[in-house]
This record gives sequence, structure tokens and C-alpha cells, in this order.
Amino acid sequence: MSDTLFNVHFTAEGACVGKLRNEVTLTALEPFTVTRMLATDEGKFQGGEDTAPTPLEFFLTGLVGCLMTQVRVFSRRLKIDVDDVKVFCRARWEAHPDGVGPYQGRPVGFEIDVDVASAADPDRVAELVSAARRGCFVEQTLSQANAIEHSLRINGTAWQEEK
Repeated sequence: MSDTLFNVHFTAEGACVGKLRNEVTLTALEPFTVTRMLATDEGKFQGGEDTAPTPLEFFLTGLVGCLMTQVRVFSRRLKIDVDDVKVFCRARWEAHPDGVGPYQGRPVGFEIDVDVASAADPDRVAELVSAARRGCFVEQTLSQANAIEHSLRINGTAWQEEK
């Protein structure tokens, strides 16, 4: 018997619509259903036109937004009054030489400062933030190794490398 409380399942499908602009259709399948389109672009540094946030901007928005949301959601469930939550994140990556492409990206690290305005006992607020961190799907994804499976199609045909 599983102890799963609920599942979270999304799909995302991207289409190139400009020099480096993409339109990504996101569909939430569980625990709610909604479809939204978000555009990404790159700045002039990468050859884009700066018409939308970069993928890294959305990535960090997801991390900070998820943690802030979980603090507020968990505060209600744990009955800890919170007046305000501010999160500041410093994120760093490095670009290293690559044998085939122009570079390969590597994370350096993330530093996250959480500032909670609350009259509650500080130990309870610390417990709340700890619980919110464990409940933040984005932070939990970053905090462990993840298997990412890719498949490749070329002109609509599945590509299978010879081994």
C-alpha cells in the first residue's frame, strides 16, 4: 500500500517561433488540470531578441515562487500566523568547454534566504520553513540526482544510435 497523498503530473511541449523565442504549452494533469502557454527568449548575448524571460528566469521564478507558496500554504495547515514572506535566491552556473557544442553548463550552487515576518515562536517558524522546503517540489528536485530520459526524432523518425 502506497503512502502517496497525491500525484503531480505535467507535460510541456515547445515550439520555435522566432530567432531564439519559444512558445511552451504546459498542461497540468494532476492534481488539477489547466493548460497555459509561456514564451521564452534569450537576450542579445545569446543572439535572441529579449522578447520574453529566459528559461533560467522561469526556472528561478519556479524555485522562489514554489518555496514562498509552500510557506504560506503550510502556515495555514500548521496554524502559524505569517504576516509576510520574502525569499532571495542567488544562483550561479558556469559555462565550460565542450568537445562538440560551444559549451556545457554546470551548476555552481544555490543560496536561498527566507525572511518570514511572524509573531509566532521562532522555533515554530523554523519548523514551518523546514516543512515548506520539504514540500517544495522544485527544491526537492534540485536536492537530489534525477534520471532524465531523452529520445530523439530526426524528421519525425526515431533515431537510434548504433552501439
